[in-house]
Amino acid sequence: MNTIMERLHLSSKDEEGVPAKEPKGEDLKELQGRYDKANQGHVFAFYDELDVKDRAALFNQLSTIDPNGINKIAEKALHGPKPPSADELATVLKPLPESAVASILDSKSEDIDSWYSSGLDLVAEGKIAVVLMAGGQGTRLGSSEPKGCFNIGLPSGKSLFQIQAERIWKVQQLAEKKHGKKNIVIPWYIMTSGPTRGSTEKFFQERDYFALGKDNVVIFEQGVLPCISNEGKILLETKAKVGTTQFHQMRLRYEAEIYPQVAVAPDGNGGIYQALLMSSVRTDMRKRGIKHIHAYCVDNCLVKVADPVFIGFAASKDVDIATKVVRKRSAKEPVGLILLKNGKPDVVEYSEIDEATAEAKDPKQPDVLKFRAANIVNHYYSFRFLETIEEWAHELPHHVARKKIPYIDIDNGETVKPGKPNGIKLEQFVFDVFPRLELEKFASLEVKREDEFSPLKNAKGTGEDDPDTSKKDILNQGTRWIETAGGTVVSEEEIGATGVEVSPLISYGGEGLEFLKGKEIKAPAVLERE
Repeated sequence: MNTIMERLHLSSKDEEGVPAKEPKGEDLKELQGRYDKANQGHVFAFYDELDVKDRAALFNQLSTIDPNGINKIAEKALHGPKPPSADELATVLKPLPESAVASILDSKSEDIDSWYSSGLDLVAEGKIAVVLMAGGQGTRLGSSEPKGCFNIGLPSGKSLFQIQAERIWKVQQLAEKKHGKKNIVIPWYIMTSGPTRGSTEKFFQERDYFALGKDNVVIFEQGVLPCISNEGKILLETKAKVGTTQFHQMRLRYEAEIYPQVAVAPDGNGGIYQALLMSSVRTDMRKRGIKHIHAYCVDNCLVKVADPVFIGFAASKDVDIATKVVRKRSAKEPVGLILLKNGKPDVVEYSEIDEATAEAKDPKQPDVLKFRAANIVNHYYSFRFLETIEEWAHELPHHVARKKIPYIDIDNGETVKPGKPNGIKLEQFVFDVFPRLELEKFASLEVKREDEFSPLKNAKGTGEDDPDTSKKDILNQGTRWIETAGGTVVSEEEIGATGVEVSPLISYGGEGLEFLKGKEIKAPAVLERE
């Protein structure tokens, strides 16, 4: 574990509640020597001006960082091999082979039913877990709360967290009904970031964990990496915190103080792998006997959490990673694509491919794109694969995000708020691990966009991937379910209201709505119970 933490450039050495102590002279000298040797000694510029508590805080934070390791990461990220041109890339890209893919759009109904049944069996056996990537704040949505707390405007007023919690509860109920068992559990592991952890914990506590049980909702935190200037220097910042920075089980703890500290940022959704280790989540999974994991992002209001079909599909193919995709709307839709690159499963961003590649048609289906498998960050992992994290996590690449990062001017101690990007945040992507797999251990399942993918990215009124489109997609889905079950939805057009919200407590995927046959539902409406 210590080796892994060193490779992550963070470690947890302090005990919660231990009073701050003046760092010993020899310890301080050794730490300063490490930073001086790495040409990062400027981080101690204001050390002598601090009181004991703040010296201890800064010392503790600097002790968790390997400055030489950060230099190597920054050098590789900034000055690594030049990525291939779009023309060069086009020669090494291929769609995933038929042996690795399936589609809900054209699979046989008996295959889908088989995957669903076997997935519920695995749920009933207690072998399924869910990991939610929920580190983002709702800043673009006009909210400072975690994005999962956001209310997209449904008639019920439910947050994204509640919708997803109720889907987990429903899958448990479906498995209990099929097998005649009680108290079936799908543990939910929620990865937050420093800014969102406290609010997320409070949100779930106040709502009694949405009836899933406190012990079965495990909230943990992803790691952080220092922010670097364009010249490769670790940036310092001064902040008023709600608490003194200490790393305790990879989380920031605060007291009301203002002091210099290293500017840090979450390490990207690819930080999930190290976070599973350092939070002891993987250990908890092992104790529970988990064998199959569904991982996804919080901002998709249509996500089928713990989807029995997806779990059953992946388990039937005995793969280590599977991913859900939706069909790309058009050649110009700016989405990443899941495909083969140099013979390995990979994700290639829209901006990396040329126009001809983007617009190429499938020779077997001329009416659809050749490269159409849009990545929606919705993945399956075998637990046996997560047992190998130590072997490869330190080898995953870091990507550069150029940002405007407030910092302390070392010459005068003043805080500078730059008007243009002045530094970089280093992050990893969850899909960076895909190319490590042999093709036979990777699979992709195409699903219907209107049933499973409606991301929340933009502020209300944007007209695309915003609260209004998320709300509309859920209400439209509910209407389709009701009409398929034989019911009728009548809209009050004079107030522009359409659609019905069908609670996950009633139906997970359109099942169980036979009681609506012949009934008329006036929209807008929410169906919470039969």
